[in-house]
Amino acid sequence: MFILGIDPGFAITGYGLVDYTGNKLRHVANGVINTRAGELFSSRLRTIDSELSEIIDKYDPDAMAIEELFFNNNAKTAIMAAHGRGVALLCCSKAGLPCYEYTPLQVKQNVVGYGRAEKKQVQHMVKVLLNLDNIPKPDDAADALAIAICHANSLLIAERI
Repeated sequence: MFILGIDPGFAITGYGLVDYTGNKLRHVANGVINTRAGELFSSRLRTIDSELSEIIDKYDPDAMAIEELFFNNNAKTAIMAAHGRGVALLCCSKAGLPCYEYTPLQVKQNVVGYGRAEKKQVQHMVKVLLNLDNIPKPDDAADALAIAICHANSLLIAERI
């Protein structure tokens, strides 16, 4: 099963693909979709739609997992990031993919074993679990892979139940 993980945003949207077969994880691809500051907000959202649709067409994932948004202070940033998340969900729906949502706490608990893990701990576990030489860069790509791993591990747990 190919799983597409998405770390949503409007300036940077991270993506990561893993193959989960026979209880084993394999790294397929990762990267980011960047939008240009100063460009119309609607154009930035269109860029996310276009590039994410290309990724879905290229890799033909079986499912998408996306992180739920969590913000403490800045409502404006939260609203703008939520627009980017909405575009990702729409891309998923247009492609007919099932979409699964996970909170940051669930991702950390699932990947590291501790829901309050630091970002560096999550990134290190992504490297270890996918047998990579280096931690994926930028952080948004590593986060997207963690979300995909979280979904794979959730499938494993569901199979056992």
